[in-house]
Amino acid sequence: MKKSGVNQGQSQSASELISKRIANLGDWRGKTLSRMRKLIKEAVPDVVEEWKWMGTPIWSKDGIITTGESYKDKVKLTFAKGAFLKDPTRLFNSSLEGNLRRAIDIGEKEEIDESAFKALVREAVALNGEKKSKPAKKAAVTPAKKAATKPAKKAAAKPAKKATAKPAKKAKR
Repeated sequence: MKKSGVNQGQSQSASELISKRIANLGDWRGKTLSRMRKLIKEAVPDVVEEWKWMGTPIWSKDGIITTGESYKDKVKLTFAKGAFLKDPTRLFNSSLEGNLRRAIDIGEKEEIDESAFKALVREAVALNGEKKSKPAKKAAVTPAKKAATKPAKKAAAKPAKKATAKPAKKAKR
């Protein structure tokens, strides 16, 4: 597993800081975060652990996979591009209304389908690794080219409009 470098002014690696956070939680949240960390590492052995945003554990490979946050009543794993991931087992149960992120909130006595979670992590890594190919810009089409590429329209026999003479306006004196 790759470890992110030590930030300037920080004496511990991200992995050490995540381990310290887990130990400091000391309750079911620490155990849950530790278990999810283990599953992430099993799914992606060369995952990069990072410590960002004033103390948030991040797991990444070719971009952020997920963050791991702990709250009083839950552990939240937020997938950066979760809205684009298939979730057939419906692990995502939070942040469902957004256009980008999706999250998994895990309460004290909740269990997670481990194989489905690992599959979700692997899919997130695959999505991060996809090269976004930009569509080729279309060449400017000149009217002459446009006319040459359009099929010729059949001339429809339309009755000719009758020319009607409009009365001349009277000149003002």
